[in-house]
Amino acid sequence: MATMAVLGFSSGLPLALTGGTLQAWMAVVGVDLKTIGIFSLVGLPYTLKFLWSPLMDRYVPPLLGRRRGWMVATQIAMMLGIVAMGLTSPRDAIVAMGFLALIVAFGSASQDIVIDAYRTDVLAEKERGAGTAVFVTGYRIAMLVSGALALILSDQIGWRATYLFMAALVLVGMSGVLLAAEPAVAGAPRSLREAIQGPLRDFFGRKGAVSLLLLIVLFKLGDAYAGTLTTAFLIRGVGFTPTEVGTVNKGLGLISVIVGAGIGGSLMVKLGLFRSLVVFGILQAVSNLSFSGLALAGKSYPMMIFAVAFENLTGGMGTAAFVALLMALCDKRFSATQFALLSSLAALGRVFISPTSGFMVEAMGWAAFFFLTTVTALPGLGMLFVLRRQIVALTQDRT
Repeated sequence: MATMAVLGFSSGLPLALTGGTLQAWMAVVGVDLKTIGIFSLVGLPYTLKFLWSPLMDRYVPPLLGRRRGWMVATQIAMMLGIVAMGLTSPRDAIVAMGFLALIVAFGSASQDIVIDAYRTDVLAEKERGAGTAVFVTGYRIAMLVSGALALILSDQIGWRATYLFMAALVLVGMSGVLLAAEPAVAGAPRSLREAIQGPLRDFFGRKGAVSLLLLIVLFKLGDAYAGTLTTAFLIRGVGFTPTEVGTVNKGLGLISVIVGAGIGGSLMVKLGLFRSLVVFGILQAVSNLSFSGLALAGKSYPMMIFAVAFENLTGGMGTAAFVALLMALCDKRFSATQFALLSSLAALGRVFISPTSGFMVEAMGWAAFFFLTTVTALPGLGMLFVLRRQIVALTQDRT
């Protein structure tokens, strides 16, 4: 569990440094908005990471083993990239900064591939919920450090020193890797061809494979659909100030997600995977109705606090169960490739449905929109009962 917390911190640290924090730096030094917008493409490696994940299943670094060796290698690349970003000015060398940010994002996405594989390999079935909860806690703390804390430090010690300090924090994750044990699992695929074809052959050789893929797309869809415009709703739809939204939606939201993941991980030990998915899935769907209530009630601070806390709490619980499901679906010989593919597939529905959110709000209003997001969650819940037998069978550890 301690290793999961440290790895979660290492996974969450680079995200803001190539995203929101870098955007803030560019805005402060006067980079134009069009260029800042183009920098959102830096996040592409997180979406495309499944393309090179078979390499990390197939090849074993010379030191520390297949999982730990790749983790340290990616962490070194991240650290060097963040240092180089700190020594570069987005005002004077914007192209170089974009290239360096892309390197850091690639290293971070590659690290995520191996961390997800390591977590899948090392956690037993009854440990997956708790392990995911601890991982999410470390991840969220790291995002706070590289986001809010980095912005505060930039005012005190400057951007260069801030990025150098953030680079030093990569050592936290590296120390955790060095102290952890390499998981004792089946050996690496014997060829790159096997590393590419094996994960697909293994997955689609199971009963109900296509239905399982549909479940992965649908389970978090309603939750993600509602989250697309939550901040805009609180500011423009209800009339809260950005400060109020930042304090409650970000501060309380962060705490609620961490608590929700912890509660979800604890309850999963008693409920098991299937019942956890059902209970947490229903709760995260119902939580969207609290925003419908807020839309009908108008500007109400108690209702806002309840809606934000309830949505993030149940979202954290749902995430704990969903990640445990993805881990259970992975064969440990190909866990890097399979988890990368499945997690990318989970984002597919969100990518296609999110652009419709603004049109739906204009057509039906905020209250009806959040009711629609609850309805959007129902097919995923229905798929759980269709696949009940297969999901229950996943509680037996795969070898």
